Amino acid sequence: MNTYRIEHDLLGDKDVPDEAYYGVHTLRALENFPITGNSIAIYPDLINALAAIKQAAAVANNRLALLDHRKADAIVKACQEIRNGMWHEHFVVDVIQGGAGTSTNMNANEVIANRALEILGHRRGEYAHLHPNEDVNMCQSTNDVYPTALKLATYTGIFRLVDAMAYLRRAFERKAEEFRDVLKMGRTQLQDAVPMTLGQEFSTYAVMLGEDEERLKEAALLIREINLGATAIGTGINAHPDYAALVCRHLVEVTGIPVATAPNLIEATQDCGSFVQLSGVLKRVAVKLSKTCNDLRLLSSGPRAGFGEINLPPRQAGSSIMPGKVNPVIPEVVNQIAFEVIGNDSTVTFAAEAGQLQLNAFEPIIAHSLFKSVTHLRQGCMVLADLCVDGISANRDTLRRSVEQSIGIVTALNPYIGYANATEIASEAHVSGRGVAEIVLERKLMSKQELNDVLRPENLTQPHSFMAHRH
Repeated sequence: MNTYRIEHDLLGDKDVPDEAYYGVHTLRALENFPITGNSIAIYPDLINALAAIKQAAAVANNRLALLDHRKADAIVKACQEIRNGMWHEHFVVDVIQGGAGTSTNMNANEVIANRALEILGHRRGEYAHLHPNEDVNMCQSTNDVYPTALKLATYTGIFRLVDAMAYLRRAFERKAEEFRDVLKMGRTQLQDAVPMTLGQEFSTYAVMLGEDEERLKEAALLIREINLGATAIGTGINAHPDYAALVCRHLVEVTGIPVATAPNLIEATQDCGSFVQLSGVLKRVAVKLSKTCNDLRLLSSGPRAGFGEINLPPRQAGSSIMPGKVNPVIPEVVNQIAFEVIGNDSTVTFAAEAGQLQLNAFEPIIAHSLFKSVTHLRQGCMVLADLCVDGISANRDTLRRSVEQSIGIVTALNPYIGYANATEIASEAHVSGRGVAEIVLERKLMSKQELNDVLRPENLTQPHSFMAHRH
């Protein structure tokens, strides 16, 4: 038989399960927001960030003689337990909720208060000894706690994502080195362009990732500015004059994250610009990662009726009807992550724009969108590196033949035989199906030695000096 304790809020009494560390406010939220079926506990970084804020606040309030030592110590111990991974299952409110994150903040207040009560030797719900609002939430409001927690959590996630991108970048760098001498045709608008090496092609994927690692680090700088101490709208009502500076200092000590108090707390409480900036950078990462996966799928298409230039490692059977079919499932799943991130960016944009006056009420959907983007991009990078890029091989014969048979190499001869001659050669090669080199030699436009020198891989794939001797 389940047993209950009675808790009271402004709407009346409510039966709360005895085993629950949350209380009546959380229970109301469970009833009001059965939206996704996912609780905030799916984002441990957010739970840990909330606990870190409550811990820093308890220490600051104790230093300011607002909270006695016994209560402060119990709150700190409860928060440390949460940050060590305990009690997360009691953070049960839905990730999407009305109220600007109030349900999340109250869930944290109640779990911490009830665990602190146990530490002090009391039963859960005996709030006369230590209260969720009066003690755990002292000098705070959801409106400064929630965005600060979101910034702490995303800051942590950003650097996990940066590490995963670096891991994938190194995988592409290894392939670029492995394929450095593999000549192939480059393409523009899916048409033959000029020769390059497969190593050069793969190095671009590494460079793109490296650039975006730096952009993410830049976005993280904006995330470090917090409004803790602003309380309701930024005026600091109900907070000690020294609280904002003191709690920020203790939050740095607790988390190791170099946060700083915003110079204007009223502006910082209503502005979601740093989240919009971060979301835009995440979209940039997603777009370029998706383009890379498009290339991998196209270059590996076939295996006989497509490009067939590279082989992706086979991961699973690709069809329930076509025997032997293997699909590029890893690039496909990363493409889908990218589509999700691009959609998440639109959600963040709309939510940030919808803020009114002194508060943005839609930060829960901003949080949910950013956490999904950061988490899924990180997993996508790791999967792409381990299950795809590391196992890619080159079809060297196919690549060599494509260069030998391509009309595109006539571009390399243009400085030697002139644009008009090169155009005629290209047209004849296209109509006749013959090779460019064969026609050039037949017309005696270049000697075989001259032609071989020009068509050396190192001359085809990088700038070099030449001596024009047009016929």
